[in-house]
Amino acid sequence: QVQLVESGGGFVQPGGSLRLSCAASGFTFSDYYMSWVRQAPGKGPEWVSTVNSDSSQTRYENFVKGRFTISRDNAKNTLYLQIDSLKPQDTAVYYCAAAHGWYPSRRGDYWGQGTQVTVSS
Repeated sequence: QVQLVESGGGFVQPGGSLRLSCAASGFTFSDYYMSWVRQAPGKGPEWVSTVNSDSSQTRYENFVKGRFTISRDNAKNTLYLQIDSLKPQDTAVYYCAAAHGWYPSRRGDYWGQGTQVTVSS
């Protein structure tokens, strides 16, 4: 069956870095656009970034401002998100999603269970 398993979250101080990973299985990873979406406590989901199927194009939400880098390794069926200069407002559960377009939907696309990122001093 389809699985997306995120890892790499944790507790980090402001200004620190994390690298999130998302291991995919059960579908043809290289056929899908892959995204990161986050949800902060008490807020709705917020799209972060998407990479297209062959890594030739990426898109980021404006708040990223050069701090986030999305990448993928189709040979390893894995998606990554490098997050630098972390801020307390980056605290959220980070989800990876597989879709046939730039913006994943909860209806019909594949989603992982999320990994918690907490930024605090």
